[in-house]
Amino acid sequence: MSKIDLKTYFDKVGHGEYQRENFDSFLNKVNFSYKIPSIHIAGSNGKGSTANYLANIYRAQGYKVGLFTSPYLEIVNEMINVNGQNISDEEMVEIIEHNAKLIDKYSLSPFEIQTFIALTYFEKQKCDIAIIECGMGGEIDATNIFTPIASVITSISLEHTAFLGRSICEIAYQKAGIIKREVPVITGILDEEAINTIVEVSKENNSQLSVAVEPAKVVYENKGFNFAYGTLDNLRINSAATYSLKDACIALEVVNKLNDCFNVSEQSIKEGLANTYMPVRMEILKEKPLLIVDGSHNPEGVNNLVKSLQNVAQNREIHILFACFRDKNIERMIAYLGEYSKDITLTTFPHERARKEEEFFLYMEDYAFKEDAIAALKELMEKYPDDCILVTGSLAFAAYIKQNLQ
Repeated sequence: MSKIDLKTYFDKVGHGEYQRENFDSFLNKVNFSYKIPSIHIAGSNGKGSTANYLANIYRAQGYKVGLFTSPYLEIVNEMINVNGQNISDEEMVEIIEHNAKLIDKYSLSPFEIQTFIALTYFEKQKCDIAIIECGMGGEIDATNIFTPIASVITSISLEHTAFLGRSICEIAYQKAGIIKREVPVITGILDEEAINTIVEVSKENNSQLSVAVEPAKVVYENKGFNFAYGTLDNLRINSAATYSLKDACIALEVVNKLNDCFNVSEQSIKEGLANTYMPVRMEILKEKPLLIVDGSHNPEGVNNLVKSLQNVAQNREIHILFACFRDKNIERMIAYLGEYSKDITLTTFPHERARKEEEFFLYMEDYAFKEDAIAALKELMEKYPDDCILVTGSLAFAAYIKQNLQ
């Protein structure tokens, strides 16, 4: 099986339901066991960045670190790595083939299979510690099949309401499903309704709750942030995104909470933060015009994005190329973007979930639609060589633009 065979495999397998019955039956049948000390991360935004900051901090200290994140941008192997090295096709195929009959019997979804591969691989690699990112929700997420050493909830906003609930409280309760008895809980700064739910579930589980605080001495320079956190000073992240600063602080709170069992030096913390690179998160692809790609894909993410944009764009005019999946809250995303730019071009891209021209009909009077996203971007770049062009709306869309430009 080649890379394309793996992609074809994951495109064809499984079911489209949000449930755990099949996966639980499969895990029981294969006598699944997982003993690697692991940090479990849920949240509406910031899961991937927080996971990567943690992985790089522990790697810098010399631990062997497994990392499972989603979605992937180019190849499925990106989701699973040990010490920064992606799992190979051969290693993925070996685990799939060894369990193929039961995978078929229980009709596992792609994400369930990927989760099983990741945790099986981390056991095989004898990782010292692993960082596991939820796919969606928490309580019945495919990753919620082990007892972690820390449960992390980065943020909570209205998302995936068809599956997780139609209020912040309901969604918070779903994400709080990763909280386990007497396992510490760390969160980002949440609104009152969300934090009240997390507090309640933490108390029920006798789990100590810590909330990350705001960073201090924050200075934006050279496309990154210098800052302090708690007793730690002279920290730096090489990201232009203010929201990445929040994610780094959550990671620091986790490291502090786990320091008794996984000791990390101040130098390793600084090295791990500085060496973390997150593609398509306020990523600058070109200086003239200033071309930024960002994968923000829900209202909270877009709101955080536009707050970061002024640092980078400075006094430049901002032009936006926007595409998203059809199940996203486009009304609020467009509203946030519209506060910073009146020049928004709507487009689409090759993906089965991408919103097409007819699905933008409510916005066609106010904004132009261009079918060819690459051509639309090139037109903007030629027309506004001294301005800022932002590509956003979806991780998949941002990755598509980046790949085609490169």
